[in-house]
Amino acid sequence: MSWELLLWLLALCALVALVVQLLRFLRADGDLTLMWAEWQGRRPEWELTDMVIWVTGASSGIGEELAYQLSKLGVSLVLSARRVQELERVKRRCLENGNLKEKDILILPLDLTDRSSHEAATKVVLQEFGKIDILVNNAGRSQRSLGVDTSLDVFKELIELNYLGTVSLTLCVLPHMIERKQGKIVTVNSLLGIISAPLSTGYCASKHALRGFFNCLRAELATYPGIVVSNICPGPVQSNIVKNSLIGDVQKTVGVDTDQSHKMATSRCVRLMLISMANDLKEVWIADQPFLLITYLWQYMPTWAWWLTNKLGKKRIENFKNGLDADISYFKAWKTKHD
Repeated sequence: MSWELLLWLLALCALVALVVQLLRFLRADGDLTLMWAEWQGRRPEWELTDMVIWVTGASSGIGEELAYQLSKLGVSLVLSARRVQELERVKRRCLENGNLKEKDILILPLDLTDRSSHEAATKVVLQEFGKIDILVNNAGRSQRSLGVDTSLDVFKELIELNYLGTVSLTLCVLPHMIERKQGKIVTVNSLLGIISAPLSTGYCASKHALRGFFNCLRAELATYPGIVVSNICPGPVQSNIVKNSLIGDVQKTVGVDTDQSHKMATSRCVRLMLISMANDLKEVWIADQPFLLITYLWQYMPTWAWWLTNKLGKKRIENFKNGLDADISYFKAWKTKHD
């Protein structure tokens, strides 16, 4: 075989491999590292058993689904939110459908904006279970209003809850993990902590702040390799986050359900979260297309990303003013369906 033919064959193989990877990316619902971990990485069923896991915002949405999936892994669960009755409902379902007993689940009401209560709440968990292996910072709130129409109180509320509350609880749990030289701090951020989009000025600000804080914290903890700091950045996911989003006034929310058929199933999002936790991934992006592609553009081609964001942003604002979900019309045909 001549060298020329060999080079042509190598070039053809490289081209085929590139096309295959491109097709896989177009069907992906997570960043490439996460997809590799799902295929070849460690399983949550192997890595997360017998751990004590504290989940905030556990009364609905991602936090609720996370509690259900964790309950099947043989963990000890601490479920926190403001609504005690909803937490009790989640606990009952965990006991009915999971592998846990009554003693394995602690209901711990918590208001993240009441930062003076966080140290006492941490002590309650340690008294109950003796350790905290994983803290999942999931509680938070979104926004649906133009910046110019939004009260300053809304921005304050979003920073208090999404950023300062999360930081405060983390700093209460962190000394325990440092003492043990191990633990995982998992923060449910958002793709809007990486990119930006209209109608979310305050929400984006709080999520960008979270990403900056935890990236810095990870670097500060480099001398503790057993402590893992992970940012989970989902795109649109089926939940009540839009319904409960603040609008122009801090006392007002969207308050109505919108069509969510175009969004990722909560169960799929949580499964990918568990995979990232099992594989100690530092940051993961979880989203269907085109949101995943847009995030890659923001990361590697920001000039193009700004152009595309301005184009799609006009439609997002139009959808909102027409009473639709802001993201409902974004390339539905691209959506990958998962059970």
